[in-house]
Amino acid sequence: MTTAAPLTPLTPLALDGSSVDGDLYVWTTDLARRAPAPLDGLVSGWSTYGLALFAVLMLAAWWRARAAADPARTAMALAAPLVVSAAFLVDTGIKSVFREQRPCQTLHTLTLEACPPLGDWSLPSNHAAVAAAAATALWAVDRRIAALAVPAALLMAASRVWVGAHYPHDVLLGLAVGAAVSWPLIRAARRATPAVGRLARTPLRPLVAAR
Repeated sequence: MTTAAPLTPLTPLALDGSSVDGDLYVWTTDLARRAPAPLDGLVSGWSTYGLALFAVLMLAAWWRARAAADPARTAMALAAPLVVSAAFLVDTGIKSVFREQRPCQTLHTLTLEACPPLGDWSLPSNHAAVAAAAATALWAVDRRIAALAVPAALLMAASRVWVGAHYPHDVLLGLAVGAAVSWPLIRAARRATPAVGRLARTPLRPLVAAR
C-alpha cells in the first residue's frame, strides 16, 4: 500500500524579467543617460511626484460632478480614491507572486533613479497601476478631465522605464492591472447613486451638492 506524497505549499514565482525585454530596458536607460540634463530632471520629477496630479484630477472631477448635481457621477467620483487603492493592493499582491527582481539589480546598469533594494519587486509597476486606475475611474466620471489623465498615465508608465525603475513589461502589466481593477469597480459605484440622494438631505450635503 502506497501513501500519497505530502502536499507542498505553492511557492511564488521568480520571474527573470531580463529575458523578456532586457535589451529594450538597457537601450532606454542608455538613452536617458545621454539625454539633456533638463529633460532627465523633468522626467525624474514626474516619475517621483507625478501621482499627485491624479489626486488633484480626482478632486476636480468630484467638484465638477457635485456642481453639476449629477448623483451618479458624484457617487463614482467619491468612490474613485477607494477604487485606486484597491488597484494598488491587487498590484502589490501580484508583485509578491511573481517576485521579479528590479532590472537595475539584475542588469547592473546605471540609472537615473537609485536602485531599490533587493526584495522590492518590480512586476507589475505600482506607479503605472495607480495611474491607470485613476485614469480609468476618471474616464467614467468626467471625460474632459480624463483627456488629461490618460496621457498622464502613459507618461507615468514610460517615465518609470526611463529612470530605470522598471522593465517595459512591468509598466505595461501595471497599466493593464490598474485599468482591469478600476473599470468594474467604478462602474459598480453607480449603484451608490441613491445613497448620494440621501446624503443630500443630511449635514453631509456639501459632499454631494454645491448648494
